[in-house]
Amino acid sequence: MKHKLIALTALLVTLTFANAAEKIKAPNGGRIIDSVEPHAEFVITEDKKIEIRFLDAAGKVVAPAAQVVTVTTGDRADPTKLAFTKDGDKLVSDKVIPDGKELPVVLQIRAKEGGKANTAKFTLNLAKCATCEHAEYACTCAHD
Repeated sequence: MKHKLIALTALLVTLTFANAAEKIKAPNGGRIIDSVEPHAEFVITEDKKIEIRFLDAAGKVVAPAAQVVTVTTGDRADPTKLAFTKDGDKLVSDKVIPDGKELPVVLQIRAKEGGKANTAKFTLNLAKCATCEHAEYACTCAHD
């Protein structure tokens, strides 16, 4: 009986941690930025602008509060800096991203104007993944 109780407890603890560790799914097929709270979704639109949506713990979109977002991308020698304005439940870039299939990105999110920046750096690979329906920058597959 004691061994069954220990095994049951271990199973419950494992399931609890597994559920807590589940990744939030991107509601719009973008890249989840989980280094900020609330988490953010980074999406490239068809017109090559960037949209940022903030997500609650359940992965539902919440309206932006006082967050300030900037993105620097493109050629490192002549980078493109984008600012964002609120548009309903999202923030939208003021300019389009530069041409190219693989662009370095430095995303900075501040909780409020003048606050400390939370920075995420990644490569914006716009090629379509061969396995899932997303672009590589937002791929949800387990391939390398």
